[in-house]
Amino acid sequence: MQAPSDTGITSRSQLAGVMLALTAVIIWSGNFILSRGVISKIGPVSFAFYRWLLASLLIAPLAWSQLRAAFRFFLQNKFYLFAVALTGIAIFNTCVYIAGHHTSAINMALIGTTSSPVFATVMAVVFLKERLTFARLAGMLLCLSGILLLLSGGSLQQLAAFRFSRGDLWILAGAFAFAVYSILVKRKPATLPPVAFLFVVFALGTFLLFPFYLYESHYTPATDWSWPLGAAILYVALGASVISFLCWNNAIQTLGATRTVLFGNLIPVFSTLEAVALLHESITAIHIYSGILVIAGIIIANRRTKT
Repeated sequence: MQAPSDTGITSRSQLAGVMLALTAVIIWSGNFILSRGVISKIGPVSFAFYRWLLASLLIAPLAWSQLRAAFRFFLQNKFYLFAVALTGIAIFNTCVYIAGHHTSAINMALIGTTSSPVFATVMAVVFLKERLTFARLAGMLLCLSGILLLLSGGSLQQLAAFRFSRGDLWILAGAFAFAVYSILVKRKPATLPPVAFLFVVFALGTFLLFPFYLYESHYTPATDWSWPLGAAILYVALGASVISFLCWNNAIQTLGATRTVLFGNLIPVFSTLEAVALLHESITAIHIYSGILVIAGIIIANRRTKT
């Protein structure tokens, strides 16, 4: 599937793509705050397994008619679907949840939000032949600057003190997996209906996680079930999985992988705003300046170019 050219994207469809990407990252930013509060009550693989199992069940009624009509096309693309499920479902969030047990939130946000756009940009240029224009490069650098400013608090000493740990390597692996997923979604065959596509990918990812879930259940403490934990799993299954992935995948089809993945830089910005509103944390000038840099970078990277 060929990537659409800049001139082939209408202003209306580009705006729709931007809104879809924004919806996804807003929900994902809430997922970051929510999962941080319950990860001590459940193992990382179990949390990922229950998330995708419930997401598969929730989306199944919507996908069934599409799946029946296009079943032979799904069989024809079984290896592609396996790769998408492996990277975007089985590996990505599981790595994030594992990393949460071994590294700080600052390290997770720093590595995850800055490395995934770089990975995706390089792969989009190499494999999808997307053009790396000056505007896109400048936008990516502005986003990177904003994230570094936010996470360093404006202190070079804090940034210089950064050290890699085992958890950092897990989040780096997750960021790479999500970049690969974003590239693969851009190549999704048009014969695969979007809702059925997500159902198959969710179900395959759940299946791939199942043996690791059994291992974790046998060798780690039992899950501490409670209503807050159940609500958290429902949120990540319905919001951060079904709704966000539908929005994200459609944004990639409209804007391209290089542009869309830059919106991920807004996750720590939205997380900060949510922490101020929900947790009554204070907001500083650093938060404002970093948010301006990230938003400016996204606007510049998504400018339409004339050929």
